[in-house]
Amino acid sequence: MRLPPADRTTGPVTGYTRAHWEAAADALLAAVEPYATRDRALYHLPGDRSSWSGRLSDGLEGYARTLLLAAFRRDEKALERYADGLAAGVSGVWPRIEDRSQPLVEAASIALALRLTRELLWDRLDDGVRRRAAAWLGDALTAEPWPCNWELFPVTVGGFLAEVGHEPDASRAAVDRGLERIEQWYVGDGWYTDGDGRKFDYYNGWAMHLYPVLHAWLEGDEHLLDLYGGRLSRHLSDYARLFGGDGAPMHQGRSLTYRFATTAPLWLGALTGRTPLSPGETRRLASGALRYFLDRGAVDDRGLLSLGWHGPDESVLQGYSGPASPYWASKGFLGLLLPADHEVWTATEEPAPAERTDAVTPVGPPNWLLQSTRSDGVVRLHNHGSEDVRYDPYYTRLAYSTVTAPAPSHDNSVFVGDDPSRTGIEPLGTGEGWAASRHTAGGGARVTSVVLARGASEVRAHWVSGAEPGTPVRVTGWPAAEGVRAELLPAIGLDETLTGVTGENTTLFVALARLTAEENPVPLPDTVVVSGSGDGELTVRWDEGPEVRVRLDGSGVNVA
Repeated sequence: MRLPPADRTTGPVTGYTRAHWEAAADALLAAVEPYATRDRALYHLPGDRSSWSGRLSDGLEGYARTLLLAAFRRDEKALERYADGLAAGVSGVWPRIEDRSQPLVEAASIALALRLTRELLWDRLDDGVRRRAAAWLGDALTAEPWPCNWELFPVTVGGFLAEVGHEPDASRAAVDRGLERIEQWYVGDGWYTDGDGRKFDYYNGWAMHLYPVLHAWLEGDEHLLDLYGGRLSRHLSDYARLFGGDGAPMHQGRSLTYRFATTAPLWLGALTGRTPLSPGETRRLASGALRYFLDRGAVDDRGLLSLGWHGPDESVLQGYSGPASPYWASKGFLGLLLPADHEVWTATEEPAPAERTDAVTPVGPPNWLLQSTRSDGVVRLHNHGSEDVRYDPYYTRLAYSTVTAPAPSHDNSVFVGDDPSRTGIEPLGTGEGWAASRHTAGGGARVTSVVLARGASEVRAHWVSGAEPGTPVRVTGWPAAEGVRAELLPAIGLDETLTGVTGENTTLFVALARLTAEENPVPLPDTVVVSGSGDGELTVRWDEGPEVRVRLDGSGVNVA
């Protein structure tokens, strides 16, 4: 991909400006064009078909997701091609939108693109095409979505159809129904779960916030925008901390092949004026993520986004991942809706949170602890509240980072017997420098876990109860990764193999951990000293820092 020369005047960190984003968008659009069918209704990108849908649906996905990119780019020549494809698609080529079907997802991208470019695309279609397109989209108003972020796809379609006068009552009803349904998943402080349970990940930004806020903005509804935009602004206070100093997003959750779609909520905050971030910080975070992936092979030698993370990588895929799935990354180009003279494009980049200072930040709703170090830009996420057993290991490990990926060997886990599972996660709180949770493992044993962090150092404590006396317990730490050093040292109840055994009562196991890119860090044992007692109390003494006492009690843990 050819990009303009780096601009170190307004982009001292990434070198990227609006011109780089425009060039990237143009290159991505040009690369997919050879894979369009002759009528341009389908884009059959190379790669394995998804297991959830057929070839037609995959081809529709290719059309819809790249149309979204063309809409953000507002490229009239490209939009003309997509107008031809729309006319053919709604004339019998595209599969119908049915309950819980992939075309429902793609209908939302098409409707959003049409709404954003109405004067450039929709208004130039002949009446017959518009009628057929509205009728095809109209099935989304009554199609049953999966009970998760899918509830917002009828909202997005309904908002567009109401605007163009197609079945306005049914369209508004679909909007109201979807927005009402996501309320049950809003848990406060800017965070949603992605459906029932405790599924916290990037869907917060690229779905749960994106669609309601864009709908309110396009409607010009200040009341709705205050509601959903206020939630977005609060979310961005936490979200900005999920990016490493090298631009990498946190490697946690599902659908990671969407890559720089992680930048969508950053741009959305700037677009709607609902953000706590400065213009320079917004662009630095967003451009950092785009450059992170482009520099590491996300685009192959054909100019296509591969199914993976850097390059092809099956470990980050789900059953619904098809050849065109990565093009939800198009959401990352939302910033191109901002005019060229907007302050986000003209301001000088400012350091990201991970570059400004060492920080250990509690995030209440998901019960996470975010730990970042300025010296190496590494961000670590200690997970004591997010769980989705369908997509393990990207939800159920004790920790994730911007420089490592979950390993098949069960990194960041507690083995009770030979069982590393972590189910029924119960958050027990998070506070200044700590987070705690309880889970089930080892055929019914209960593990109460606490992590305390300072700088790059961690103290990981696990109280195991309910297991047969003499049951082996083993803890694991960070996986190996290029350019970083992972350490895990026994402290209490563990031998040199990081293994111990349970006693007659609740047994405490403690290890010291560290993940760092520093070349010559202070020896880990010199950064913290721990001691424990038989009554369930743990004392942590940080070097040149506070003393912290952790006590296990009947309801959970007490940290002081």
